[in-house]
Amino acid sequence: MFEHFSQRKFKLFVDFDGTITKVDVGESIFLKFGDMDKVSGIIKRIDSGELPGFLGWKELFDTLSVIDENELNRLIDSIQIDQSFNNLIDFSKKYDIDLFILSDGFDYYINKILNRENMNGLKYYSNNLSFSEEGLLVPYFPFRDEECKDCANCKRNHIIENSGDDEFTIYVGNGSSDVCPAQYCDFIFAKDTLLKYCEKERVSFSPYKTFDDVIVKLEAIVTKKRLKKRHQAELKRRTVYMQG
Repeated sequence: MFEHFSQRKFKLFVDFDGTITKVDVGESIFLKFGDMDKVSGIIKRIDSGELPGFLGWKELFDTLSVIDENELNRLIDSIQIDQSFNNLIDFSKKYDIDLFILSDGFDYYINKILNRENMNGLKYYSNNLSFSEEGLLVPYFPFRDEECKDCANCKRNHIIENSGDDEFTIYVGNGSSDVCPAQYCDFIFAKDTLLKYCEKERVSFSPYKTFDDVIVKLEAIVTKKRLKKRHQAELKRRTVYMQG
């Protein structure tokens, strides 16, 4: 499918932990407040694909006991973002591109970090996290797809629900939870675990280090006279539509 650039509509989906933030916030929380050896082992199994993400969260939460909320907040306050994300936000506004954050992490720290960075107007989908009266962290997974064994927050569904076949989709991510959703997008920007997967499976992608790298390539994409959608992404999306 080819589109003239004046008629195009783009949807941009961006991972949070390790993509917008410089480190994985969820991992940092469990490494600090859980059993470090157990947590490190669980994370390795998740990253390798041995342990599905949803079950991985369950195992990670089992490593925690009572947490001081102020101490947790201090950790979250210390997490830095890739400041070039501000440039991507400006870029998306310039070209009228809808930007969504898709996270397999938790709203508790996403809200705090976005508010701190004056980005609280951004649309995002994530898992939920709260404190019990006893001081335990309690997760809730409102966007889990029961048919999917891999993810706690089904990013694929958010992409399908927030984009149409006549729109070009862009994914920016880095981790194991990005492997599935990225394959449903026309343009993939990858680093770390997602990059290794794309290389291994020969999925078309562009490597990046910061969002400024992404912007340079996106500028060329959105202004290109003729643009073709990624065939494999179209096939995968069609399969989902047929399943209902």
